[in-house]
Amino acid sequence: MGNLHDVLGHQQGRRLLKSLRGFSLIELIVGMAILGILTSLAIPAFSEWLRNARVRTTAESVQNGLQLARAEAVRRNSVMRFSLVTTTDASCALATAGPNWVVSIDDPAGQCDVAPSDTVAPRIVQLRSAAEGGAATTVAAGASAFIFNSLGRRTLPLPAAGNVAIDFSSTTGGTCAAAGGTVRCLRVVISVGGQIRMCDPALPAGDAQAC
Repeated sequence: MGNLHDVLGHQQGRRLLKSLRGFSLIELIVGMAILGILTSLAIPAFSEWLRNARVRTTAESVQNGLQLARAEAVRRNSVMRFSLVTTTDASCALATAGPNWVVSIDDPAGQCDVAPSDTVAPRIVQLRSAAEGGAATTVAAGASAFIFNSLGRRTLPLPAAGNVAIDFSSTTGGTCAAAGGTVRCLRVVISVGGQIRMCDPALPAGDAQAC
């Protein structure tokens, strides 16, 4: 009986040692090779996702700024301006390429460093830097400034200009999906009536999110 216990104990000890022995060199090399292959496949996909995320972040930021300007114009029963500017300091200038924006009552050019105020020119309501989550994105707008009246209608650019678009694409490489690439470039459209809508130029006509 004692011999049986000894044999069983020996077998259990061998199984325990086998389970604790870890990886062999060959197993480790195979594991590292598989990890390397998976990483090489994942990096391009992650880079593409990051580009698309940055484009969407910038487009949503501009859309929110435009909506804020329109809402404030109606709330204050006054005109309100949304401006794309080159920087957020005293050297700022209006630019269709932005990429920063300012919501204000007066023209903010050369005064983007002024703290938000209802009395101090340019009477800034809100300012947003492109560095706040929307870096590496190209902005191409049909106008550098949009003015909304107390009815929420767009008065600048002039109504005769019809709808005005702001396009967003990536500066870190990649072609827009509408041109056969993989980057999900976006567009914000501002109508004469003041409606603000984001759309995807790559989607077919009839899609609710198509331009």
